[in-house]
Amino acid sequence: MTLGEQFVPCVGGLAYDDSGRLLLVKRANEPGRGLWSLPGGRVEPGEDDASALIREMAEETGLVVQPGDLVGRVRRGVYEIADYRCRVVGGALAPGDDALDVRWVDAATLLELPLVPQLLETLREWDALPR
Repeated sequence: MTLGEQFVPCVGGLAYDDSGRLLLVKRANEPGRGLWSLPGGRVEPGEDDASALIREMAEETGLVVQPGDLVGRVRRGVYEIADYRCRVVGGALAPGDDALDVRWVDAATLLELPLVPQLLETLREWDALPR
């Protein structure tokens, strides 16, 4: 990035089920096509982070969420991602148009999946790994 370039604002969701498993999506689009990541995406013009998170989670996972606390922020290329804890309050788990698959993963499964770069390290740093 050079001076004056803008980052693209994005949100991501950290949702856990009653067993402590983390919700992940297999990305259908670049960056990271075919890799597992937290669900989320771009904040559209005029949208706040909470609204973007609700929309993106529904689009990618079929689930309705209630946004919670900010867990952390990361920069990946031109994307600046604000990641929030969220609680599932409805919907039915199903991959959306921009997800090849969606699933709840435990700690052992997380280590076996091809993940987007730095996801595992970031989750560790945030003390946000699944059980």
